[in-house]
Amino acid sequence: MPDAATEAVLRDLRDEGEELDRLVAGLPEEDWGRATPAPRWSIAHQVAHLAWTDEQALLSATDPEAFGRHVEEALSAPDTFVDAGADAGAELPPAELLARWRAGRTALAEALARHPQGVRMPWYGTAMSVASMATGRLMETWAHGQDVADALGAVREPTARLRHVARIGVRARDYAYWARGLQPPKEEFRIELTAPGGEAWSYGPEDAAQRVTGTALDFCLLVTQRAHRDDVDVRAEGADADHWLGIAQSFAGPPGPGRAPKGAA
Repeated sequence: MPDAATEAVLRDLRDEGEELDRLVAGLPEEDWGRATPAPRWSIAHQVAHLAWTDEQALLSATDPEAFGRHVEEALSAPDTFVDAGADAGAELPPAELLARWRAGRTALAEALARHPQGVRMPWYGTAMSVASMATGRLMETWAHGQDVADALGAVREPTARLRHVARIGVRARDYAYWARGLQPPKEEFRIELTAPGGEAWSYGPEDAAQRVTGTALDFCLLVTQRAHRDDVDVRAEGADADHWLGIAQSFAGPPGPGRAPKGAA
């Protein structure tokens, strides 16, 4: 049985999926083809990507050897396999795609809940605990859900679930440098965020010279590259912290193009 902390993140993952589900469940079929801020991706692509990735996570949890074979195939086309999964799912009728995503995320939640504690699951280039896999899926669900919300002109109310996204963003600091062939700073940073409920979420030593402050929502939008730095309430003190905010990414893989500033042509 999962421990209390793992149960909490599994519950938050379920709630994050249900929030996005409510956003798309009543969409007319033609709206599934509406463009999102991600180049070439429609709302259907966003949901298809989540369905596809949930299925890969389920495969990792239930059949690690089969997942290993999948990774070998993916590495043969590292620049296209993610888009290929989204493209294939986006071709499905919306009702079928929605049913697929619902079934996949339910199966994944059940598999993670019964996965042996302490047994890590293979993932792309790393291995994940139950809590880390669930946190990663929550981060992706929230980020791609933001793309869907932006496409629909919807404003989502930020929740305490953002703490998972913020934590990944902080922990992925060094990865943003490595992904660009850069050496991360040796010093830890201090990150102080104002949570949706008004409380403070803090990371790193209190006396760190390099500091980042702002709202948790805007920090999460920045590190998931769902908003341009010019459009978020996140501030840096120190040259290293300032540089990091320009390259931060909470997701694995190559650096993304990010978002253009609002009002840009």
